[in-house]
Amino acid sequence: MNPVVKSLSVERALSPSADKFLIKQPTQEQAEEAIRTLILWAGDDPSREGLLETPRRVAKAYKEFYRGYGEDPDDILDRVFEEVEDYRDMVLVRDIPFYSHCEHHMVPFVGKAHIGYYPSKGVVGLSKLARIVDVYARRLQTQETMTAQIAKVIERALKPRGVAVLIEAEHMCMSMRGVQKQGSSTMTTQYTGLFSDPAEQVRFFTMVKSPGL
Repeated sequence: MNPVVKSLSVERALSPSADKFLIKQPTQEQAEEAIRTLILWAGDDPSREGLLETPRRVAKAYKEFYRGYGEDPDDILDRVFEEVEDYRDMVLVRDIPFYSHCEHHMVPFVGKAHIGYYPSKGVVGLSKLARIVDVYARRLQTQETMTAQIAKVIERALKPRGVAVLIEAEHMCMSMRGVQKQGSSTMTTQYTGLFSDPAEQVRFFTMVKSPGL
């Protein structure tokens, strides 16, 4: 372990849902000073009129971009509705838009999530599935991790007979920098339970890609 990091005391996790403890969270002033340093490093003058308020604005924007660290996905899925007249077929919410930030370059990746599950004892409010996507998207992420996290929390909270998650996104770290291939997309999937059957995966994918209403 880095001796500098090791010497810093663990202050607190940012939320109960955080995967790891973090060192003491910087103050607003420290965050703004760090942004001024980056502006200088980029080659501009943070004291000029157009950039004078930029550190404050960026720090405020970061709170919104990464608010998922302060939200607990288990709390979002804490209410299950059991009065569904024994409905046992697939529940599918598709085309859930999201934006996130790549943990490697801190640039956006933008796309849509599709979530399906086979209920066991009940269903969850449909808007809650969209909120779960937002909780994990509004963190520093990889698409692969985000896909697995969404499936895992639904599995844990609803105990369904199967969960399917498909995410497709365009990554700005590939479009804006590096190979600079605009328009390319990445698709990731995670299947549990009944969706381990290839036939169920085909059904899920067909429903996701079928024409809309």
